[in-house]
Amino acid sequence: MRTLFITLIALLLTGCDTPAPEPVTETVEPETAVEESSPGGLALPAGFDDAEQTIQAGNLLADVSKIAGDEFEGRGAGSEGDRKARAHLAGRLAEMGYAPFFADGSYEQSVEIVGLTVKDPTDLQFSTADGASVSYSFGDEYMIMAGMQEPGISVKDAEVVFAGYGIQAPEENWDDFKDVDLTGKILLLLNDDPDWDPELFGGDRKLSYGRWDYKYASAARQGAAGAIIIHTTESAGYPWQVVRASNIGEQFELKAGDEARTMFNGWLSWEGSNELAALGGFQLEELIESARSREFRPVPLGVTASVDLAVEVTSKSTANVGGILRGSDPALASQVLVLSAHHDHFGIGEPDETGDTIYNGALDNGVAIAETLAIAGAFATLPEPPRRSILVLFPAVEEQGSLGSRYFANSGVIHPGLLVANINIELGNVWGRTRDVIVYGLGKSELDDWLTEAAKAQNRSIRGEQDVKAGWFYRSDQISFARAGVPAIWFKSGVDFIGREPGWGEQQYADWIKYKYHTPGDEVEDSWNLDGLTEDARLAFRLAAAVANADVTPTWYAGDEFEAVRKASLQDLKDKKPSMD
Repeated sequence: MRTLFITLIALLLTGCDTPAPEPVTETVEPETAVEESSPGGLALPAGFDDAEQTIQAGNLLADVSKIAGDEFEGRGAGSEGDRKARAHLAGRLAEMGYAPFFADGSYEQSVEIVGLTVKDPTDLQFSTADGASVSYSFGDEYMIMAGMQEPGISVKDAEVVFAGYGIQAPEENWDDFKDVDLTGKILLLLNDDPDWDPELFGGDRKLSYGRWDYKYASAARQGAAGAIIIHTTESAGYPWQVVRASNIGEQFELKAGDEARTMFNGWLSWEGSNELAALGGFQLEELIESARSREFRPVPLGVTASVDLAVEVTSKSTANVGGILRGSDPALASQVLVLSAHHDHFGIGEPDETGDTIYNGALDNGVAIAETLAIAGAFATLPEPPRRSILVLFPAVEEQGSLGSRYFANSGVIHPGLLVANINIELGNVWGRTRDVIVYGLGKSELDDWLTEAAKAQNRSIRGEQDVKAGWFYRSDQISFARAGVPAIWFKSGVDFIGREPGWGEQQYADWIKYKYHTPGDEVEDSWNLDGLTEDARLAFRLAAAVANADVTPTWYAGDEFEAVRKASLQDLKDKKPSMD
């Protein structure tokens, strides 16, 4: 790690031309490398206004049309379309003068993934001791995914236990398990966290405890054989068809380590969950009400199930794509601002009603890729780069748990204390200009203050997302950086559209979620208006340029869940005090 750390600083402090970088003879002392504070005004680099004007709707449309075209076959992780898309993005970075960020002069950081495909899943049946039973059809009523990276998974007569939210949170004095032995059980879990009290778990805003990936990992830590999440559109933030589309076919994971794992994981529809509770003699609403208390204990339902899965296990390789523009200040160039937008989508899958099988991923995440390329291009046109270095990163496999960004953050390729901030770009606005900007997870870091200042140049205001129960901050690549302590933000156009009636914007986005999210229908359309996307890209450029050029850097607000991680990371960086000997 020490050698890697020194090598990285050497890379960042040298030029970005193709010849091999010359070794540096001195480095910045880590304890003085990062000074965190509020901005007190934005310090933009020379030539900013001209560079900002290079971000145009026509260029954005050209880039999203390219990356979301059939040529890349939906950019499914590990596919040939994925490889072509990565090569395209690396080529675009090279054209703009960004140097390869990864080892051996590569724009790619290889990410090895394991593909798991449940073969021909049958109906899922639950039974009682007296012979009563209910069964559910795969895809329509339940979804099931392999929990183990093994070709065969078998669970026999496992008891189903309602385990509430499945949360253990000492800081909230909350434990849904109460030391009950749940080894070998199937846990039925709520897809949420406690939300009825503003003093609990952030109130209405869903935290990481409410996310499906936390639920599965939490069940595994209890030794459970399986975990089934009760689906509602409100708690998930999307309808059942999105659960189906996102979990059918091949599912990807990073290669398993020594972490606890369930045998299988799944989802059950709201109607099916009610029927399952009734089979055991319970009312689901009453069970949920009992879970709304710190005194809750797991409830055995008196119901069992057997699960036998044939699983196709494959090993595949994808990659994060990254290029770096060296900062102009020798004392600050080792500090890095990360601009990110995931490059993957769902590849080729089930056909829609038109027979289309390519999940092009135009809005998710083609427009964000286009924004990121436009911002990267704007930085490249500055007469001199900002003081800190700019890393443009296109993470892999975001759609199945932000795997690529998680791998990047944990890989040691760069110490997280050297990352001053992450601006993640996800989804986008294709319906016109807005007066507002939505920050997902508003109130977490001083990046909110910087963004508020930047938005004044566009006469726009910032606000938090309305659908706080969906837990959006924990659903894209910014969460990987946040968990590493790096101040991170995700924002895009709001819903107050200029020239439209109140509520129009909410309806456009709701319709897209309902009919096109994670479907073959997510394609570039002639009706798109990219004026708002252009403003968003320029806003992100202004924020990024200010952070990269300022005397100080943003940090988490006091008391935020990631503040302690950041402080520990900066202390670790300080303690290392690398020399170039």
